[in-house]
Amino acid sequence: MDFDAKQFLHTLFSTAVNEALPKNHIEPFLSKDVYSRSANLGGRTVVIGAGKAAASMAAELESVWQKNTEQDLAMGELEGVVVTRYGHTQACQFIQVIEAAHPVPDEMGLEVGQQILDMVTGLTEDDTVICLLSGGGSALLSLPGGDISLKEKQAINKALLKSGAAIDEMNCVRKHLSAIKGGRLAQAAFPAQVISLAISDVPGDDISVIASGPTVADKTTRFDALSILKRYEIDLPNSAFEWLNREESETVKADAPCWVRSSAKIIATPQSALEAAAAQSEKLGVSAYILSDCIEGEARDVAKVHAALAKQIADKGQPFKKPCVLLSGGETTVTVKGHGRGGRNCEFLLSLYNELKGHPEIYALAADTDGIDGVEDNAGAWITPKSWHDANQLRLKASDFLDNNNSYAFFQQTKTLLTTGPTLTNVNDFRAILIL
Repeated sequence: MDFDAKQFLHTLFSTAVNEALPKNHIEPFLSKDVYSRSANLGGRTVVIGAGKAAASMAAELESVWQKNTEQDLAMGELEGVVVTRYGHTQACQFIQVIEAAHPVPDEMGLEVGQQILDMVTGLTEDDTVICLLSGGGSALLSLPGGDISLKEKQAINKALLKSGAAIDEMNCVRKHLSAIKGGRLAQAAFPAQVISLAISDVPGDDISVIASGPTVADKTTRFDALSILKRYEIDLPNSAFEWLNREESETVKADAPCWVRSSAKIIATPQSALEAAAAQSEKLGVSAYILSDCIEGEARDVAKVHAALAKQIADKGQPFKKPCVLLSGGETTVTVKGHGRGGRNCEFLLSLYNELKGHPEIYALAADTDGIDGVEDNAGAWITPKSWHDANQLRLKASDFLDNNNSYAFFQQTKTLLTTGPTLTNVNDFRAILIL
């Protein structure tokens, strides 16, 4: 086919990201009475939030609020604070935006966590809280429970990130080590009305997992958290162990009174992003197949399955005819054993590259929709059949880089890193494999 395969893949990624942006996704999920309710009752409308998309969600909420003001609705005034990752900010007029560290929490995340908790504590039934949640919110909204120090929480978080634990497992632990997650924020805001709007970055779109569900009922228990920590052999300081063995560490369950005045809705999903990319591909003349929006597992192993399927299509025309593109999302994991640089999307792509061995008909892109793969400055990377030749010329052996979890350096040397900067949204991994 006579077109630029690299540009084609990049177009699909950009389309997926654009579909997941907060723009046009806030207003459909707010009923008209929300705009005037607090004002009519003499109450307050308090906006809180956490995540990589928190600032862009807050900006969109302000835009929606302003539009309804111009339509002469009796509007309440907005106030509040949201926390986002450093570099992911966006200007807001009424809502304060604070930046903090991700994926390992820092002092600023601790301070803003306390500030948000204080802001919703003591509200009345005439008040409304709008909570804006997105991926990354769990690390950004850090307020340890009991006597757990920030340093101890950081150490546990780092160990979890290297362990290969799935996102729901990590967030189960985070909820039970927190004084704000696992529904505690909604409980603190009661009896105010709480409306939660979330952009999903988790497989299965379980809203209680997104940002560790600070305003959503939790089904997991502190015993689940202890079991996960034991399974991944993560050492606990005495303060954390003692906290998890106290009833006080239990999260807020579905029978709590606060849920009578709470609602939660997901406004953007990995599936909707993949569907937008698939539609764009079809417009460009290439059949698109969505494999799944919730793939989990070790990144390098997931890549082997994708590679096998791509080669089956390229060589045998099964189960799909070429040209076509395979799309998938979800959140893979990396069990870190080496000392290199690289996120899960680059690790996936390097393993895919290693399996394809320069197959002449297969191209691929893997990237995180938030624009940051792990803790690096790239969104991901891409490969073409020429990548195999280029790496051989540089005497780069993929297996060596995989052994050291050093995928970033590999793609840096082959000049195939994909760098976008923060996208201000997050529906997790995006993978596109083009077979011509």
